[in-house]
Amino acid sequence: MSRVLVIESSARQQGSVSRQLTLDFIAKWQAAHPADEITVRDLATEQVPHLDADLLGGWMKPAEQQSESEKAALQRSNLLTEELLAADVLVMAAPMYNFAIPSTLKSWLDHVLRAGVTFKYTETGPKGLLTGKRAFVLTARGGIYSGSPLDHQEPYLRQAMSFIGIHDVTFIHAEGLNMGNEFQEKGLASAKAQLAQVA
Repeated sequence: MSRVLVIESSARQQGSVSRQLTLDFIAKWQAAHPADEITVRDLATEQVPHLDADLLGGWMKPAEQQSESEKAALQRSNLLTEELLAADVLVMAAPMYNFAIPSTLKSWLDHVLRAGVTFKYTETGPKGLLTGKRAFVLTARGGIYSGSPLDHQEPYLRQAMSFIGIHDVTFIHAEGLNMGNEFQEKGLASAKAQLAQVA
């Protein structure tokens, strides 16, 4: 049995293509792996605060020197990090907002990219500690950005995953969604065809 952690980040609950892709992914994964445990964390309904002084204090100060707000921030970071550590497969659903990922997803990453927990510093540089995991990134994009210098999603997320030791990362892009019916249908069909091969 494997554990799958799904991170939703679309601001929309209705009409969200990235959420539609997530549902397709979960259905296909469950059909192929019925014993697997799937956890969904929705960053739109359970927002993770931006990185702030309380979180930094929770990470850096001894427990006896932490304020109540710093302890609460550390507890939240621990919970999110433990979910990631426990997962064998990570799925991130990320609509493209202003050429990049939603700020909610960035906040989640800021809570789980932690020195000494998900990566460590060595004499030869940082080393990821989450080896052996797989990641899937499901994106929804109004235009067509794959391979473009305007795509700040895939390069950033590949770097973030590699930094913590996750090198097996598959991107599934639904592109051209705001370019008219023909492009939209083609983009969705391409993404769904790739999803059919995932499980």
